[in-house]
Amino acid sequence: MDILEAIILGIIQGLTEFLPVSSSGHLELAKEILGVTIEKNKNITFTVVLHFATALSTLIIFRKEVLEILKGLFQFKWNEEFKFSLKIIISMIPAVVVGLLFKEELESFFDGKILLVGCMLLLTALLLLFADKAKETNKKVSFWNSIIIGISQAIAMLPGISRSGATISTSVLLGIDRTRAARFSFLMVVPLIFGAIGKDVVSDDLSFQSSDLLPFSVGFFAAFLAGLIACKLMISLVKKSKLSYFSIYCAIVGSIAIGYALLN
Repeated sequence: MDILEAIILGIIQGLTEFLPVSSSGHLELAKEILGVTIEKNKNITFTVVLHFATALSTLIIFRKEVLEILKGLFQFKWNEEFKFSLKIIISMIPAVVVGLLFKEELESFFDGKILLVGCMLLLTALLLLFADKAKETNKKVSFWNSIIIGISQAIAMLPGISRSGATISTSVLLGIDRTRAARFSFLMVVPLIFGAIGKDVVSDDLSFQSSDLLPFSVGFFAAFLAGLIACKLMISLVKKSKLSYFSIYCAIVGSIAIGYALLN
């Protein structure tokens, strides 16, 4: 992987982590198109670097909300901040369980499975279309809602299903206010990302050499800057009920991916 490829992959990760078009699916497609081949452990390391960049951009955009969550956790009072913090924790449980129990099975899907990516992108398109037609409400996220949204996040671990698309769409279909849905969606993944990074760091799955420093660094900064832009953009678009645009995009890219996979 050269510098330009690292920048392109970083930008794709940063944009698609927040836009409902599947970051994992787009990374797999980009690697296939660019002909990028990275050995397994280095690929995991690069993925960790990119996810850390987007998690950092989330913390910056939602710094006030993150401080409220931390404050709520350590106050140990049954107030809104503490309840919101519990909902974030509850939403993480399905993805943690799936990630621990089916780690190898999930990793096998991230190996050029372009047909799978295409099919899952079509599913994402359908989900976004339904969510875009949902009526607007002022409903908050309940504890039961957080479990259902967490299940949708676990399902979105498959390449091609957008995590933000699945969680925001599920929230909107449950009748939750669109702004609250986007906020909850972006905040609920941050602890998971840092938890996964910590797990990979203490394991033997990571591989890094001095020659990787430059491409990994530019990939990190590309993902971080793109993530800042995409996060702000997505919040604005969700408020304006523009999910149908991404539904069309996912349907087009998914169809192209399926066609590509069947012809090769």
